[in-house]
Amino acid sequence: MTRHDLPQGMVRAPSHTVPHEGYMPGWANDFETEALPGALPQGMNSPQKCDYGLYGEQLSGTAFTANPPERTWTYRIRPSVKHSARYVKIDLPYWKSAPCVDPDVISLGQYRWNPVPHAETGLTWLTGMRTMTTAGDVNTQTGMASHIYLVTDSMEDAYFYSADSELLVVPQEGRLRFCTELGIIDVDPKEIAIIPRGLVYRVEVLDGPCRGFVCENYGQKFEMPGRGPIGANCMANPRDFKAPVAAYEDREVPSTLTIKWCGQFHETQIAQSPLDVVAWHGNYAPYKYDLSTYCPVGAILFDHPDPSIFTVLTAPSGVPGTANIDFVLFRERWMVAENTFRPPWYHKNIMSELMGNIYGQYDAKPQGFVPGGMSLHNMMLPHGPDRDAFEKASNANLGPDKLDNTMSFMFETRFPQHLTRFAAQEAPLQDDYIDCWDSLDKKFDGTPGRK
Repeated sequence: MTRHDLPQGMVRAPSHTVPHEGYMPGWANDFETEALPGALPQGMNSPQKCDYGLYGEQLSGTAFTANPPERTWTYRIRPSVKHSARYVKIDLPYWKSAPCVDPDVISLGQYRWNPVPHAETGLTWLTGMRTMTTAGDVNTQTGMASHIYLVTDSMEDAYFYSADSELLVVPQEGRLRFCTELGIIDVDPKEIAIIPRGLVYRVEVLDGPCRGFVCENYGQKFEMPGRGPIGANCMANPRDFKAPVAAYEDREVPSTLTIKWCGQFHETQIAQSPLDVVAWHGNYAPYKYDLSTYCPVGAILFDHPDPSIFTVLTAPSGVPGTANIDFVLFRERWMVAENTFRPPWYHKNIMSELMGNIYGQYDAKPQGFVPGGMSLHNMMLPHGPDRDAFEKASNANLGPDKLDNTMSFMFETRFPQHLTRFAAQEAPLQDDYIDCWDSLDKKFDGTPGRK
C-alpha cells in the first residue's frame, strides 16, 4: 500500500485516531489495508478468532448474488450492532427526498440560481444540507436528489450514514475531511468524493466556510462509463481514483449516530465512536478523485460531439444506454473543429440537466452563470446558448482556441427533476434567466445560398 504524510498545513486527525497516511489507487479494486500489523486475516474472511480481539463483519453494497458482488470485510473493535440502539425520528427540514412534489412550485421551466449565501449561524454537514431538486423515488431506489451544502462547523462526536443513497460530493469552496469507517478522505475544490450507501462517517471542516454540491444517488452505484470506440485511455483513468487506507478511533465518549432511511432521519445515542475498523479488504469503499486529471476528448475536424463524451461516472438504470445519473465534467480544453458552431447546440433532451459552476465561465452562458451557481434545464424543455454566445460563436475566427479557466459539471438524469420549496422560494433564483433568449432574432432569408 502507498503511504504519504499529510500535506503541510493540513489538520491532523485527533490524537485518539490512528492517523491516515495516504490513499490506495484504483477504481473498483479489491483493496486490503490494516492500521495494525497482522490485523487483516489472510486466506479467509471469518476466522474463529480475529487477531487483537477484533470482530469480523461484512458490509454489502449489493445483493449477495450480484455479479460481481460489492462487499467489504471489516475487522473492528465492536460489531456495528453495538453502534445501533433505539431510534427516534428527527427533522432536518432542508434535506428532502423524492418523491417531493410541492403543488405550489412550478418545476417546468429553465432555471438558474446565484450561489446560495452562507448562513449567519453555524451549520454542520447535516444541518447545512439544502435540497434543490428531487427525481424518482427513494423508496424504489430510483432517481436522485441534488443539494447545496453550507458547512461551517465540524461534527463533534456525531456520525451519519445514508441507507438510501450513495453521495457524490463536489466542493466549490473550502476544504472538508470525511472521517469514515474505512479511513479518512480530504477533499478540496476541483476534487470530488464518493461516499457509499451504508458507510458511517463524520465530516470535519479543514478550511471554511465550505460550500459545494451533492448528487444523492438512490439507484445503482456509480461506475466508470464504457469507453467504446474511444478505447482504453483518456476520460477518467482508474488509477486516479483514491481509496483511503485504514484508520480507526478507539474512543469511549457519548456519541450520536444519525441515519437517513427511506427519506426520514433517525437518531440514536451510543457510548463510543463507531469509526473503529482497524483493517479491511474488499471492493466497496469511498473514493476521492482529482478532476484536473480528467482527460477530455472531442472533435478534431468538425461538429460538436454529444456532452456524454465528457462523462466521468455513470449510474446505470434498467434501460440500456439511459443512465439513472451521469456525472459530466466541462473543463479546460482545446477547440479546433472546422466550420463548426463550437458551443453546445440548441436542443431538447429526454434527460434533465442540472449544472453547477465550480470556477470560471461556461462557454454557452458567459454571463450570469457564476461559480457556486446552478442551473436546471428539465427534460424536454429547449435550451442552448444565449444571444451573445451565439453571435460570438457564429462569427468567430475558427483557429485553434483554448477554452481556459473553466470547470462546470452536470448531474444528468433520465427522470424529471422537481424543485423544492427552498429552491423556488429561498435560494437566490435569477428571475430573469428565461429572458436570456429574448434577444435572439430572426435571421431567416429565403435567398438561395445565403447564410
